[in-house]
Amino acid sequence: MRIIYWIVTGMMAALMTVSAIPDVLRVSDAVEFMKHLGYPEYLLPFLGVAKILGVIAVLFPRFPRLKEWAYAGLSFDVIGAFYSHFSVGDPASVWIFPLIALALILTSYFLYHATRNGNAAPLRSN
Repeated sequence: MRIIYWIVTGMMAALMTVSAIPDVLRVSDAVEFMKHLGYPEYLLPFLGVAKILGVIAVLFPRFPRLKEWAYAGLSFDVIGAFYSHFSVGDPASVWIFPLIALALILTSYFLYHATRNGNAAPLRSN
């Protein structure tokens, strides 16, 4: 179960990081996306940095309460992205990605708790 947790969490972390980099760098496509959704450009670096910090908190095991907040924040981000794309009439090929990200976040979250509560076999046995 821990291996599955790390695979899913790695996929989620990669997806969120790849989506955060254009935001932090204010890449022109990201700026146009924000304008299309009706949001101000100045939100881009904030959202990008928040996503990166959330990914870091999820990946490092030391602070369980911070990890809970990070999962919540990442969930709010992708739910907001889905709602925004859906609301402006974007096709499913656009708003499906936030739903995929949400599925990865939720799966990682539930597997985190399953492994934390001792319901999973250790990563390797000695």
